[in-house]
Amino acid sequence: MKLRVVVPPHPLIGHWLTMLRDPTTPTPLYAKGLEELGKWITYEALRDWLPHRKEEINTQGGKSIGVVIESDIPLLALPQIPGGIELWHGGRNVLPNAQLFIGGVPKSIKKNTGVIIYIDQISDGLDLLETLLDLSNQKIESRQIRVICALASKPGLQKIAEHLPDLNIFCACIDPSISDNGELYPGIGNPSLRLNPKTQGLN
Repeated sequence: MKLRVVVPPHPLIGHWLTMLRDPTTPTPLYAKGLEELGKWITYEALRDWLPHRKEEINTQGGKSIGVVIESDIPLLALPQIPGGIELWHGGRNVLPNAQLFIGGVPKSIKKNTGVIIYIDQISDGLDLLETLLDLSNQKIESRQIRVICALASKPGLQKIAEHLPDLNIFCACIDPSISDNGELYPGIGNPSLRLNPKTQGLN
């Protein structure tokens, strides 16, 4: 599998993943866990990807070479509901200038745009794959994309790798399997229910 999946070995990422896995974690702390993972994983994902340049500046003590983020290259955040929104709440702390779009993929994206997809977990990979193919149809290349998620399943990653092998995905952990109803094992529960517990049993 040529897909590049990065699991940052940061203790804070491990801590907040543990909070999500615990079924007794209350809703506010669960939401906070997703937010914190969004922040720390985004930080790791930007390390060798965020466009920047070196620039000489004059300081009070003389000249210095600094690093400046390229402001003319647009960034687009695409969070998938529900948990992707919470991940984005954390990610925006390190991406203050990114444009936010909720509800799929915009109909028109500039060709040089960097795209960050926030999805709470990759189960069978089909939802994410649909988004990725929509981006591909707009000539957005895999190298322009970063996927941020709390969890990813091995089967889901294999499915994505069949279609987009050069993609970069950043997550807190890779779970080995998924259940018949699409939940990861051992997983973090169903984010839709854990973020909105009042909806349980209502259909």
